[in-house]
Amino acid sequence: MRLPRASGVLLHPTSLPGPHGSGDLGAEARHFVDWLTAARQTLWQVLPLGGIGAGNSPYMGSSAFAGNVLLIDLAELASHGWLDASDLASRPGHDPRRVDFAAVMPWRMERLARAAERFRHHGSAEHRRALDDFCTEHRDWLDDYALFMALADSFGWRAWCDWPRGLGRRETAALEAARVEHGERIAFWKFAQWCFFRQWAALKKYANDRSVQIIGDAPIFLAYQSADVWARQGLFELDGAGRPTIVAGVPPDRFSATGQRWGNPLYRWSEHAHGGYAWWVQRIRRTFELVDLVRIDHFRGFAGYWEIPAGEPTAVHGRWVPGPGAALFKAITKALGPMPIIAEDLGVITPDVEALRKKFAFPGMRILHFAFGGDARDRYLPHNHEPDSVVYTGSHDNDTTLGWWESASAHERDYARQYFATDGHDMPWTLIRAAMASVADTAIHPLQDVLGLGSEARMNLPGKNDGCWEWRFEWSQVQPWHGQRLADMCRLYGRDGGPVTA
Repeated sequence: MRLPRASGVLLHPTSLPGPHGSGDLGAEARHFVDWLTAARQTLWQVLPLGGIGAGNSPYMGSSAFAGNVLLIDLAELASHGWLDASDLASRPGHDPRRVDFAAVMPWRMERLARAAERFRHHGSAEHRRALDDFCTEHRDWLDDYALFMALADSFGWRAWCDWPRGLGRRETAALEAARVEHGERIAFWKFAQWCFFRQWAALKKYANDRSVQIIGDAPIFLAYQSADVWARQGLFELDGAGRPTIVAGVPPDRFSATGQRWGNPLYRWSEHAHGGYAWWVQRIRRTFELVDLVRIDHFRGFAGYWEIPAGEPTAVHGRWVPGPGAALFKAITKALGPMPIIAEDLGVITPDVEALRKKFAFPGMRILHFAFGGDARDRYLPHNHEPDSVVYTGSHDNDTTLGWWESASAHERDYARQYFATDGHDMPWTLIRAAMASVADTAIHPLQDVLGLGSEARMNLPGKNDGCWEWRFEWSQVQPWHGQRLADMCRLYGRDGGPVTA
C-alpha cells in the first residue's frame, strides 16, 4: 500500500507538557495537534498506547488491547464531578522535563480510584449506560484483562504462574470465585479503560478533523506478566507450570557483544495457525480502531526470530527459527482487507524479510543515523531510498540527532559532512531536510530533533533497564520558527500529505 507523500512528528503522549507529572490526553495534546496543523504536518506518530511494564517501557505492557490508564486526562474526569479541585491540587514530580514514574504512577492511580468510587455512587444514568455498552463491545478482551489486573494487584504483581494453582491455570471454579471476591477492583479497571478509550477517541477525532492522522505502534511480543499470556496460555511457548521455555531477543551485533535478551515469551505459532490466526486478526482489528496507520515493531520476527532458551542469562546462545511468514498476513488481509501497515524492518534483514514486506506492499523504514558508517551502497543513504519507505532522522531507540552527531565516529562525521556539503553546525535540521527531500513517501521527525536537543532528551537506550521513557518538553522550548521551517519544507518538497487510503 502506497502512502501519500507526507510529513509528521514522532512524540509519545507521555512527553507532552501538563500539570500532573506526565503528558496525557487532555488540553496539551490538542494544543500539540494544533501545532502540527500549523506546521503542515499531517502525521502524529506515537509509541504503543498500552500500559507500561518493566523499566516503564510501553513495549512491555500488560495487555495487547488495553490502553495506558496513566494517560487519562484527570481534568476531564473532574469536569464530570468525579474528581474535585482538591484532588488535583498537588503535583507529582518536580521536573517538567522528566517523568518521575515512581511519583506519578501512585499519584495518578489514586486519583483514578477516587474517580471510580465517585462514579460508582454518583455517575449519571447516561454515563452508566455508556460504560455498560463499552464493556459489552470490548468483552472479548476486557473481562480477562480486568480480572487479571485485579488478581495481579491482590498478589503484589508476582508472576501469575506463582498464583494459587486454580487461578494460574484458570480453573473455572477458581475464576468464578475470584470475580466475586474482586468485583469492586474489576469494576475499577473496566471504568479506567472506558475513560481511556473515550478520551482517546475524542483526541483522535480532534486530530482527524484537522487532517492529522495517527501512526500507532504494535509491539510484536507481549510481557509474560500480561492478561493475554495468562488468558491464552496455549498460544505461547510455556511449560506445564505456565513458565516460558524459550524467550525473545536479538543476537549479538555491533551494538552488543551479548545481544539483547528481551525475555518475552515466544508464540506457539502452530497453535495460532490452527486457529486461523484469530487472536492476531482480533489484535490488528482493535489496533486500527485506535489509530489510522500501524507500525509493526520487529517485523523481521515474522520471517524469522531469535529463540533463546529461557534459562540463558544473555542472548548469545540462541538460534534463528522461521516465523509464520506470509500465512499470518494472508489471514489478516483476508479478514480485514488491505491495511496501512509500516514494517519496522531494522536489524538483521535477510532476503526473506524483504520478500515478506514487499509481498504485502508494507513500507519499510530508513533511519538516517545508520547511513554513514559504510559507503555509497548503504541502504539508509538518501540516494538509495525507495518510495515505499518511511524515512526517519532517528527513532525512539536512537539518540537524538545532536547526540548522535556528537558521538559519531570520525568516518561517519567525515562522510556526512561531505555528503551534505556542510560543516556539521546544524545536523538535526540537515537530516530533517534530507528526510523531507527523500523520495520516501513518508518522513517522520522526532520532536527532539525539531527542537535541536541533545542526549539529555533521548527517549530510550536499548538494553538499559532504568532512566528511559522519561523525556518531556515544555512549550517554552518551541519557537515560532520551528513550525514555520517544517511548513516551508513541506511546501518545498511536496509533502502536503492527504488521507491514507486502502
